[in-house]
Amino acid sequence: MEIVVLAMLIAIGAYLLKSRNERRRIALLGSHLGKYQIEKLMGHLTEGYLRALGEEDSQRRDSIWSLLNTTEAKLCSQFNSFAAEFSKVAEAQARVSKFAFPIPFAERLFPKATFDLRRCLMLHAQGITSAAQGSPDRTPRDKAFTLSAELFLMQHTCHWFCRSKAVASARMLGRHKTPYALVLKSVAPETRRAYGALTGN
Repeated sequence: MEIVVLAMLIAIGAYLLKSRNERRRIALLGSHLGKYQIEKLMGHLTEGYLRALGEEDSQRRDSIWSLLNTTEAKLCSQFNSFAAEFSKVAEAQARVSKFAFPIPFAERLFPKATFDLRRCLMLHAQGITSAAQGSPDRTPRDKAFTLSAELFLMQHTCHWFCRSKAVASARMLGRHKTPYALVLKSVAPETRRAYGALTGN
């Protein structure tokens, strides 16, 4: 009986520690993201891409792609500013556990099993900007596909920082109907290599 009570107390304590840590991380990230319209711009792009891809009239489709260029540029500018601002956060506050599930004090107990969110956000900024710029040999559809993957991966990283890798992957699947593994395959090769080296994926 004593063992059961002790196990319950340990479980409750671990849950409280996890919740407090999550609240701290959400507040930290939110204090920086709140200055920008990144999530709103992402929503506009996603809706715009769907409209363009579903438009049968070529002139109207080209017009939508053209209008989306402005939104893409604005998103890139804001995310680069956000990443630069977040890079000033203390390293101890920016460490992210590589474990799939949250472990209290994992960043302190297993420092080698962590990565730096500041570096990861800079990596995402480069990937998003590069995808938005596109290239002459890529169609607007190709650009939209790669940029969407870059944005989904960035969003996954933010959820990973706030909650855990498992929760981030579940949210991606629920919100975008896209598995984490597929997003990794869909980003630019440069992003995939740098991201893998940093996070261990």
